[in-house]
Amino acid sequence: MLDNFVTIKEIKPVLCGYIREAQFKFDPDEIPDESVVHEVRVLMKKSRASIRLLKSQMDKETFAVEYSSLREVGRILRSWRETSVHRKLIKSLKRKYPKLFSGLSGNEKINALLGKQDIDSGHLQQMKADILKIMDILHRSGYRWRFRSMNNLDNYLLFTELQKTYSKVSVSYLKARVYPVSSNLHEFRKEAKDFLYQLYFFRSVKPKVIKELELRLDSIAQNLGKYNDHAVLIKSLGYKFQKRGNNIALDELIVLIKEEQDRFLSKIWPSAFVIFHPGRMLVDVLGIKVLLV
Repeated sequence: MLDNFVTIKEIKPVLCGYIREAQFKFDPDEIPDESVVHEVRVLMKKSRASIRLLKSQMDKETFAVEYSSLREVGRILRSWRETSVHRKLIKSLKRKYPKLFSGLSGNEKINALLGKQDIDSGHLQQMKADILKIMDILHRSGYRWRFRSMNNLDNYLLFTELQKTYSKVSVSYLKARVYPVSSNLHEFRKEAKDFLYQLYFFRSVKPKVIKELELRLDSIAQNLGKYNDHAVLIKSLGYKFQKRGNNIALDELIVLIKEEQDRFLSKIWPSAFVIFHPGRMLVDVLGIKVLLV
């Protein structure tokens, strides 16, 4: 599909770099701040996307071990980030709508997010144990990759995996566009980020086209991420629609959050349609007319 004269960025050095960078972010004696948690989660997503490109050139067991170990790091850190994001969002909303929040003074969940965050000793010990676990996973994964041979990778198979990713994103886009519920939008975002991170290795095929595509995908992912953060906030508040019985201020807050979500979605659909509309192929997106075997 891609001839041998096309240069694709080597995956192993980049992948090892992601893992090594994540390792350097942690200190066993310190609780990482929210920026570190976010950066490591991004590095793990980039790492997993890179490993997916290699799937057809790895045995199933090796792929499963490497992919699941880095996924575990992201799973551990997910709850840490969500709490931090919820606190930021609710404080931002309070600054924008102070009068509204005067009617929410009795809401325990909102007060907990607005109040000072204290980590009890039990939770602190668990977080420290999690940090040690993460450091061990990253050390083992980095060691394995360091001594794993990745010479003479087949460009055709790499591009085939990229095509598979594009196809998955196209399906998730259509599903999210037709049924724009939180779960579908979240899946579209995950698949789009995989595609974005994998494209990095193919920049030399069509540098200008791919860099512009990366900018569009990054904007889509960022806005979908903001949408998802607000969706998870609503869920964390335990809100359920009722004809009667809800606090009027809480109803209004949810409507305002939904309006924020509508603005995020309005920014993604035009670009997403250009890239993923039904019937479009990856070769069309990249502007490649003829691919040589």
